[in-house]
Amino acid sequence: MSLLIFTQIAATFPSALWQIKQSQGWAAFIVVLLVGFVIVALVVLVEQSQRRVPVQYAKRMIGRRQYGGTSTYIPIKVNQAGVIPVIFASSLLYLPALVAQFQGPSKANVGWVRFVNDYLVRGDHPLYMAAYFLLIVFFTYFYVAITFNPDEIADNMKKYGGFIPGIRAGRPTAEYLDYILTRITLPGALYLGLLSLIPLIALGLIGANAGNFPFGGTSILIIVGVGLETVKQIESRLQQRHYEGFLR
Repeated sequence: MSLLIFTQIAATFPSALWQIKQSQGWAAFIVVLLVGFVIVALVVLVEQSQRRVPVQYAKRMIGRRQYGGTSTYIPIKVNQAGVIPVIFASSLLYLPALVAQFQGPSKANVGWVRFVNDYLVRGDHPLYMAAYFLLIVFFTYFYVAITFNPDEIADNMKKYGGFIPGIRAGRPTAEYLDYILTRITLPGALYLGLLSLIPLIALGLIGANAGNFPFGGTSILIIVGVGLETVKQIESRLQQRHYEGFLR
């Protein structure tokens, strides 16, 4: 399913870029292409970035065997939430416009309906952009908070004899993980917000919307995410075939 979505989005790139060339000329086309390469490189960098929290496991004797004594790490990605906050924010921001449409033409001049139509429908309006950005930041923190539980991770580490060097097991470990998660989620939330505003900024600058400006929003996140995951799976398959004798 991910590859099908990836192919559908990638298939629209040539036509979208060609529409920009026909409407804005070669200069805008080359600028958009260069900006697109920079955006893709930055998205790959952020998607691959992670904070590795070192974890050590104490040695334990069970019968005549010794277990533990290994070192590993907890990978905390900069973008823990993925594309979910962008979807939540766009869906929530669409609700006022949907409710305003249900009021009908007779109530088009009502105060709140006129406010929604003037400020929360057009994607290039500064108020719409600010509300969109703030909602993405909020939902990023919200989604990370409900998917990453520092207390549960700290309890599991304590149960199996794991600890973070310099941090006591139990509650101090949970507070330390929560501190790291709060700090690393901020650049991830800002990254998602700015990336989602790129099509809206392009709408105001060159008249390109999310449909004919593919370098931004959910499309580029899906393209890069599926591409990186596919490459990882291919590499793991090749490694299994290369070291087949050792794995068996």
